[in-house]
Amino acid sequence: MTDPLFILDTTHDDTPLNSDELHTGWNLTLPDAVRRHATQAMRLGDGDALQLSDGNGLRVRATLLDARQGVAQVVEVGREPRPMTRLALIQALAKTGHDEQAIDMATQIGVDAVIPWQAERSIAKWKEGRSDRKWHQTLASATEQSRRAWMPELGECVTSKQVLAICRRASVHGDLVIVLHQDATTTWGGIEGDIAALSQRCLDDGRERTISVVVGPEGGISDHEIAQFAGAGARVCVLGSTIMRASSAGPVALSLLSRALGRFA
Repeated sequence: MTDPLFILDTTHDDTPLNSDELHTGWNLTLPDAVRRHATQAMRLGDGDALQLSDGNGLRVRATLLDARQGVAQVVEVGREPRPMTRLALIQALAKTGHDEQAIDMATQIGVDAVIPWQAERSIAKWKEGRSDRKWHQTLASATEQSRRAWMPELGECVTSKQVLAICRRASVHGDLVIVLHQDATTTWGGIEGDIAALSQRCLDDGRERTISVVVGPEGGISDHEIAQFAGAGARVCVLGSTIMRASSAGPVALSLLSRALGRFA
């Protein structure tokens, strides 16, 4: 079984990864929250292996020397590069936690950025200081679950007008925005060529580009929003013949993208 991974919050003073001079053989003391999670929830003991990350590509493999005191010895230190073709999920706020379910699964699949969206038909409302804290906790937990060294970036909650601006910028900078809509006439197969072309451009010139997936709320994306996004260059497509929940449409699309980009190879 893969060693459990724990995300360390490097913004706090008690986090031992503030230095770039971490080396194999060093001993470090885990923050109290990580120590409790590792020893009480995960039942790790002396001699057990674990991984630590700052959520920004750093992966530290370590062995617990003293589980009670939270002392671990560094076995290996490395940094993982960001993918050249990045995946973003623009997820409309949805009731009964469907939006949080979506970003949890998207993180496990490998999404690189998450942007909450207050759509015209969103019943749920974004509450500063509360919603962003819950979404951040969801992303951190899913990052640990999936043993990722990169935690998805959490963007600020955007309006439909701001999503429109994202679509326009994508057209200018060579990115791609895919809007999932049940009434679209273009199927997923109809945009696979665009996905392959973008990926190839990233390989050719070494420049990062982003493919963003836009998912609406329970009531769907309004005709007005669809018309604006499409007019700004977004590709509007349907995923199969069934209607998916707000919690599942994004993860399904991200899975297809990950396969097309070779992330599942």
